[in-house]
Amino acid sequence: MSIQTEVLVIGGGATGAGIARDLAMRGLDVVVAERGGLASGTSGRSHGLLHSGARYAPADELGAEECIRENRILRDIAGHCIRDTGGFFVQLPEDDPEFFDEKLAACEGIGIEVEVLEDETARAEVPGLAPDAERVMKVPDGVVYPSRLVAANAASATDHGAEILTHAPVTDIRVEDGRATGATLGGDVDEDVEAEYVVNAAGTWAGECAALAGVGLEMRPTKGVMVSVDYPGLGPVLNRCRPPADGDIIVPHETQAVLGTTSIEVGDPDEFDEEHWEVQKMVEECAKMLPDVATSEILRTWWGVRPLYAPDEADRETMDGGEGDARGISRGFFLLDHDAEGAENFASIVGGKLTTYRMMAEATADHVCEAFGVDEPCRTAEENLPGVDDERRLDEFVAEYDARSPTDEDVLTAD
Repeated sequence: MSIQTEVLVIGGGATGAGIARDLAMRGLDVVVAERGGLASGTSGRSHGLLHSGARYAPADELGAEECIRENRILRDIAGHCIRDTGGFFVQLPEDDPEFFDEKLAACEGIGIEVEVLEDETARAEVPGLAPDAERVMKVPDGVVYPSRLVAANAASATDHGAEILTHAPVTDIRVEDGRATGATLGGDVDEDVEAEYVVNAAGTWAGECAALAGVGLEMRPTKGVMVSVDYPGLGPVLNRCRPPADGDIIVPHETQAVLGTTSIEVGDPDEFDEEHWEVQKMVEECAKMLPDVATSEILRTWWGVRPLYAPDEADRETMDGGEGDARGISRGFFLLDHDAEGAENFASIVGGKLTTYRMMAEATADHVCEAFGVDEPCRTAEENLPGVDDERRLDEFVAEYDARSPTDEDVLTAD
């Protein structure tokens, strides 16, 4: 017997789980199909930075505004899914002081809380800071624990009636008389799903997913390495105050520091080289901000693949192997309705950032609700995620949805 639902969401990362939560809270019947465990794609293989927006100011004012708004919302609703560390932007001698000044002015104009710290204050917060650091700007960056965040969204969706199917790869999307009508699932589920609407939230794999419905959607995936080293007690996130480049972010965990990242185009998000030089470069570059990481033990490494939308990347001309000022300009998200391509009631959500997943989910849910004639407001910014005051409860959700992922595996409390 097939599974019956109003909305099928393909992809169980932050955006897919967020869409399911939002739609279920508005009263729609939702099924999520994820090919692995939840957060097994890009969401769980990131550096886990909760952006304040400062990284994108002044290059992208709108992107920066979106980040600081969602940053504040997550601080309200996500509890132990995030960690409020604050962040530093560190100017070293080889960095352009005008870049620091422009970023400072842009943050102030956008409304991102920002402060230039006295040298003694900065070193009191980060005793291991590079001795040649010239200026430090403090911003409200933080840390996201994506395993917990995705699992908590899934738990909320389930509480509101959604069904979450893991290890259920989509092998076919049915389009009949120009309209998406469901999909076939393999893996542990091995069932057909009949749906009135299908949402493609497959992230880096969105192009392959769209092709199953006969729709063209070109992604341009880029890999990035993360290196976790033994470094207990680092307080804030550290960002190099220069145009985004390889090895310019250090994200603190309780006893580790995560160094990131590269940006290198790959042909296949499932098949790419994990090269040692990338690991070495992360250590060398990040040690310029925090010298002791050069001699810290490397505890684990992982690579993630960004879900970049090819037409947007072409416009930005960013494909330069990770070099150039355009590399880190904030990338927006794109909600693509495929009705004009012969697949009515089929839409794809691509691009964006982990920090803005909830906003992406809201936009997608608004679009789907319009198709159903549902006039219910989004409540995901006001209602706390379940279990967020209890780390062990959150980690039980992680286990339940098989959401344990490399980004935060060292902080999870439950097996």
